[in-house]
Amino acid sequence: YVMKAAPFFVFCLLAGVVAKMANTPAQVFEIFKGLASYSVTLVIGLLFLIFVFYPIVISSFVKSINYRKFFKKVSPAQFLAFSTSSSAATLPVTMEVVEDNLGVSKNVSSFVLPIGATVNMDGTSLYQAVAVVFMAQMHMVDLTVAQQLTIVLTATLASIGSAAVPSAGLVMMIVVLQSVGLNPAWIAIIFPVDRPLDMLRTVVNVTGDTVVSTLVAKSEGELKED
Repeated sequence: YVMKAAPFFVFCLLAGVVAKMANTPAQVFEIFKGLASYSVTLVIGLLFLIFVFYPIVISSFVKSINYRKFFKKVSPAQFLAFSTSSSAATLPVTMEVVEDNLGVSKNVSSFVLPIGATVNMDGTSLYQAVAVVFMAQMHMVDLTVAQQLTIVLTATLASIGSAAVPSAGLVMMIVVLQSVGLNPAWIAIIFPVDRPLDMLRTVVNVTGDTVVSTLVAKSEGELKED
């Protein structure tokens, strides 16, 4: 019953936050407009990692894997990551994908992937950095260059310590907010859009794990190339 009522509770929480931040319908519209801009910005960044950065990296070091072949091989893990929002839940499929499709040896995959599921979270670190800057702008807080660098560093470290479970990055964002003196309660404003964004950033994390394990296998001579 609690899970079924969760969307209603989140809506009430959002309504309370919006009521404190806005006094007129125009101001409410601006808040939702800001949420839309934040979501689009984050999605563009995550899609860049998935469809541009990772394919370029792996095709540069492993000549036998081109752009199209890479996505064909890792798509089962990506689809499961998108549906579960959990790197840990996707781990068995990720291991199967890198071993059977990418040619990574079991020795490398069994060592690299469990570590990567917790440590290698590029999508989470990007999400935290963008979200904190967005929340600061929503509350009219001007961040200095030093604060922005602190956000990037803290977001990277916080993502390393995040659990490989759904929305873990949202909890660790409290650390990032506090590192630059911002109010942790501000995260309530991004609750409504967090779930779909969490699904996409998990795809980024899992895709990064497959790339890293392949590169490690290549460097150790443990990669079976076509």
